[in-house]
Amino acid sequence: MAKMHISTTINGEPTEFLCDPSQSLLDVLRDNLGLTGSKEGCGSGDCGACSITLDDRLVCSCLVLAPEAEGKKIETVEGIAQGDQLHPLQKKFVEFAALQCGICTPGFLIASKALLAKNPNPTETEVRFGLAGNLCRCTGYDKIIRAVMEVAAEMRGAAR
Repeated sequence: MAKMHISTTINGEPTEFLCDPSQSLLDVLRDNLGLTGSKEGCGSGDCGACSITLDDRLVCSCLVLAPEAEGKKIETVEGIAQGDQLHPLQKKFVEFAALQCGICTPGFLIASKALLAKNPNPTETEVRFGLAGNLCRCTGYDKIIRAVMEVAAEMRGAAR
């Protein structure tokens, strides 16, 4: 099968890669480009561990064919931090111990960032709804929800 040449932008960097037409974007990110932050949990879009943004839209990269990335902007968990500076969400996830084994954490971080980009003042219910596509099998969601709510408050200048 002939490989396809794809030009895209990943985490702010112009990127080109070759892929099979039927290859998932998750597989390209992990196997071809070494961006292993996105995890394959279920492989069917049910767990959210492979969440990325594609042109600022939250998607499960396991459900996106790699050729669909042509000309689009991708953000993975590797692109959240600014150099050595963790994103406020990353800092709060650490501070609140909002992670266990870590498989789900990249997906939660991407989903949280996408949520706060659209709604910087979410209610707890909106945060829970916004993260409903991400599953954690290690623990409850309260620490994650608190971390996101705290970052939202900080973004509004209303931190505790």
